[in-house]
Amino acid sequence: MCVIIQLMPPPFSQGWVRNIRKLAKANWWDGMSINRVQDNYVVQWGDPAGDGEDRKPLPDGLEMMTEGDYTIQPKYFRRYVGSRGKHKDDSSPPLKYVSLNGQYAGFNGFGSGWAIAGTVSDSKSVSKNFHKVGWKFIKPEQIWPIHCYGALGVGRGLSPDTGSGAELYTVIGHAPRHLDRNIAVVGRIIEGMHHLSSLPRGFGPLGFYETPEERVPIQSIRLVSELTEAQQPRFEYLSTEGGSFAQYAHRRANREPPFFILPAGGADICNIPVPVRRVNAEK
Repeated sequence: MCVIIQLMPPPFSQGWVRNIRKLAKANWWDGMSINRVQDNYVVQWGDPAGDGEDRKPLPDGLEMMTEGDYTIQPKYFRRYVGSRGKHKDDSSPPLKYVSLNGQYAGFNGFGSGWAIAGTVSDSKSVSKNFHKVGWKFIKPEQIWPIHCYGALGVGRGLSPDTGSGAELYTVIGHAPRHLDRNIAVVGRIIEGMHHLSSLPRGFGPLGFYETPEERVPIQSIRLVSELTEAQQPRFEYLSTEGGSFAQYAHRRANREPPFFILPAGGADICNIPVPVRRVNAEK
């Protein structure tokens, strides 16, 4: 079975992302295993020895992150109203607000192809009308990537531990948004998710497998850059910056007949997945 992971782009979670790249380049996960499959929650993999004496030594030079690294402050803000309106690319990262009636954050939207949430000091700046297609003006103070289905997170111990990136998990159930800002989100599964979500569930505490025989061995985890050009898979995603994505998000939130009787008028941010597809090498 093959699973392809897309790591989080800057500016989010970059210390953990650099660690993951170092671990993959060192072939650290070769011979490790999937050790936890908790129903409607996560699949987790890493060293089955955990923190025991038999644990595999980590590569030198891994970074140590703080809990403050779970969020960032955006440098600028974007103004963009209406799918046909004028827009200016003046934010870093580019942010698009979507009114989704979400309760976990004052800001729900998208940045650089990823689902993003954030805090907003002035609630009046948030438009509640999502019946008109288009993006609104927003001023988030702090923003962070969120735990949607297929999100890749970093396992850790108790606070203030933030994890090195050696222990990873992916969400296989309802989006556990309560983990946002408590654990680092570092990427997402973009191909092969069905291999992980269909694994046998663990019946130990928190879904851990109780015997070594239950664990799923990991043959290897490699960086795409280490493959030959012919071996490298290529993907593209629907840009979250333009009118096409605004139309797509609007339709996800307002399903139409003949199947749907009434439009919902809103959607959970995780129910608007960014479309990602594999493309031919010649592209």
